[in-house]
Amino acid sequence: MTKEKIDRINALARKMKTVGLTDEERAEQKMLRDEYRADFRRNLEAQLENIEIVDEVREEITVTEVSE
Repeated sequence: MTKEKIDRINALARKMKTVGLTDEERAEQKMLRDEYRADFRRNLEAQLENIEIVDEVREEITVTEVSE
């Protein structure tokens, strides 16, 4: 997500607190927030997939093996 989009999310949030949003702005805010959440989830999943766990006998196991 670009800095401009994040800035727009913040601008809409400030406007919502002060004067309120139009229906079009609410729709834009929802779209931007959904995009932000999707990017956040994607990044978090990528980070979790790269975590290596070492058990007691120093063998590497993956996160998916731990959750089984």
